[in-house]
Amino acid sequence: QVLLMESGGGFVQPGGSLRLSCAASEFTLDYYAIGWFRQAPGKEREGVSCITSDGITNYADSVKGRFTISRDNAKNTVTLQMNNLKPEDTVVYYCYADDGTQDYWGQGTQVTASS
Repeated sequence: QVLLMESGGGFVQPGGSLRLSCAASEFTLDYYAIGWFRQAPGKEREGVSCITSDGITNYADSVKGRFTISRDNAKNTVTLQMNNLKPEDTVVYYCYADDGTQDYWGQGTQVTASS
């Protein structure tokens, strides 16, 4: 049973944009802090951006000014708008939800920025 699912990954040329979505089933995201992580083959998973239940956001230095995280509690989703994508952004992106007592990982979505 998949409780957290990412969508919106794909292939773009460098400089292009993609919009990732993280949607929950069977539970509401309202009280969860949501994080986006990414992982390249053979490397550790790294944090990209996060948003608290109160809407406070944080970004890795590598994506500041290019990525924007937001949440829509009415739609039970969190989105990551990614602009000016670079080849080094090419990895699998994961959504993570944590309310301090339970946590969930999505299955990941591939993002590729290449010419």
